[in-house]
Amino acid sequence: MSAAERLSALDSLPAAELCASAGETLAALVDIMNRETTLLRAGHLRDSAALTPEKTRLAQDYVGFARSIQRQADRLKAEAPAELEALRLGHERLATQMAENLRVIATAKAVTDDLLTDVAVLVGQQERPATYGANGAMAEDPADAALGIAVNKAR
Repeated sequence: MSAAERLSALDSLPAAELCASAGETLAALVDIMNRETTLLRAGHLRDSAALTPEKTRLAQDYVGFARSIQRQADRLKAEAPAELEALRLGHERLATQMAENLRVIATAKAVTDDLLTDVAVLVGQQERPATYGANGAMAEDPADAALGIAVNKAR
């Protein structure tokens, strides 16, 4: 089915059905983002990463529904005003969950960056030669951190 055919199929759904399908997708997207946020807070990065394909699919599906709803707004207001209002409230929950999710992701990234920087500095200090210079003082190493660091992600 082509993109134009998928759009046409969405646009031709009965108002209540379009809103219900969008609402189900929206609820699933909020749920998976909540699970991801919970896993990230607990430090389970790999488990949270496993949710990415499903989260991406749900986000793409939701965008398709949202665009169809925008195109069909006048019809939906007339035929399914309560369902449309429920979707608006659900969209607000999604925005709240997304903001929290992004905040937790930013925190996790900052912690990871700080840890890698600390490790690089410690490795650089360990590799510093323990010799004395001509003036009787420890030789200065111009680098405060290691020149490079490798992380083995294989397990």
